[in-house]
Amino acid sequence: MWLAYGMSVPPLPDLDTLSLDELKKLVVQLLVRVSAQDEEIQQLRAENARLKALPKKPKLAPGGMDKASEPDKRARTRQARRQRRKRQSGRRTPPVTEERTLVIEAPAGSRRRGFEPFTVQDLILAPQVIRFRRERWLTPDGQEIVAPLPPEVTGHFGPGIVRYVLMQHVQGQVTVERLLAQLTGLGVRISKGQIVTILTANQDVFHAEKDALLEAGLATARWVTVDDTAARHAGRDEYTTHIGDDRFAWFATRPSKSRLNFLDLLRAGHPDYVINATALAYLVEHGVPESIVAALLAAEPRSFADEAVWQAHLDSFGFGAGQRRRVTEAAMVGAIVARGLLTDTVIVSDDAGQFDVFQHALCWIHAERHLRRIVCVTDEQHRQVALQRQLVWWFYADLKLYKDDPTAIRRTALRRRFDRIFTRVTGFADLDEAVARTHANKDELLLVLDRPDIPLHTNGSENDVRSFVTKRRISGETRSAAGKQARDTFLSLLKTCSKLAVSFWDYLGARLKIPDADCVPWLPDLIRQNVPA
Repeated sequence: MWLAYGMSVPPLPDLDTLSLDELKKLVVQLLVRVSAQDEEIQQLRAENARLKALPKKPKLAPGGMDKASEPDKRARTRQARRQRRKRQSGRRTPPVTEERTLVIEAPAGSRRRGFEPFTVQDLILAPQVIRFRRERWLTPDGQEIVAPLPPEVTGHFGPGIVRYVLMQHVQGQVTVERLLAQLTGLGVRISKGQIVTILTANQDVFHAEKDALLEAGLATARWVTVDDTAARHAGRDEYTTHIGDDRFAWFATRPSKSRLNFLDLLRAGHPDYVINATALAYLVEHGVPESIVAALLAAEPRSFADEAVWQAHLDSFGFGAGQRRRVTEAAMVGAIVARGLLTDTVIVSDDAGQFDVFQHALCWIHAERHLRRIVCVTDEQHRQVALQRQLVWWFYADLKLYKDDPTAIRRTALRRRFDRIFTRVTGFADLDEAVARTHANKDELLLVLDRPDIPLHTNGSENDVRSFVTKRRISGETRSAAGKQARDTFLSLLKTCSKLAVSFWDYLGARLKIPDADCVPWLPDLIRQNVPA
């Protein structure tokens, strides 16, 4: 067959006569050809634009795999915005706090038609200095009694200033220096040190609620995403770990980001160690010698109140450093399960080794990044990487569709398709190594087939951590232990309020016992009430 412009088309093969392997080979050949043609078209377009002196194509940041595979993205974006506005704004017109009547002189013979409403929202920022005259009495037995202060007053700066400072610094990312300028400009007599004290001192109520968030979340979560980022404290490098789901976010900064540290965080503030069946199974899974397992099983007791008691127990065995570390990990795992935490919870991570505990799944976005980071030299290498990435994107899009409608047939088909995609050998060593690495993580990447309720990525953690990174860039490092604890506490509470559709301003007003402030339930109770059906 000849086309009008003189090019011939090869005869089409008889698809009915081809075997399954031949059909697969044909599909791969067509995909390679399409990819090469797309690349050639782009080159021709660029050359045409250069010859015509057209403006160059703008350099845009590459979109994420999750966004690229999102069906009907605009519709979902609009729906998400509507839901967010509905959740955050509530009524379109806020409740009226003051009503003023305006009158006008009308000409004689006019008829009165009632009133036309016009609503104005305003904000009053003005210092208020209150002097409490506390009545004093001298009892017959010689004791002096003084009238107590109102419950909301805990110092010489009232709850209104404390609320404003916390909201501006935590939610608004306003530095202490700028807060000082704001407050002094409003007429408040306050120093930088006093602002720091408001932010960091006497926050036990907030610290207790933040600590309870994690236990409530881990006890009821079907899944959690985890991530960590660098942090500076007192001139040293430390690490901030995030744990959360779509109901809560929890941050903690420690000098280490080891697995022992992560398991310690998962204990939710409890210092105990337990040797039980779960702990022994952990030791067997990690290849600990049977003699060590038998020695732990034969020894008494099995539960230890704190680290001092546990370390004394380990000293009686004479274990080496590596064995002590592994046995300690197992005892922490046993303590976590003994408290009913993470019994059926999946931990989704970016493949950092310290997070590989309990039921563990991997983030597909991070898995695809290994392909994006490959350095290509030739056009053929660029084409091979682009093809592999396209296959991954298509597979990822089908995983998202599977989550909406999981079936046994689709589950089996996706497992087989995963093997076909990630056992390809191209001859490009870096690409083949990245593909083999992904295939080695098959069980963790495909856990979503058995648990379609878990996310395919750790975007939730990365979004939450971004607020911490922004604060780190603005405020630098923390200097005191109280400052570090306050930063982790209020960032956890802020993010949790946002996920539970609770105004952080209202939350602060309720906890500071400001008169007439809206009542906000204890956040751990709200987390338990919002367990997915």
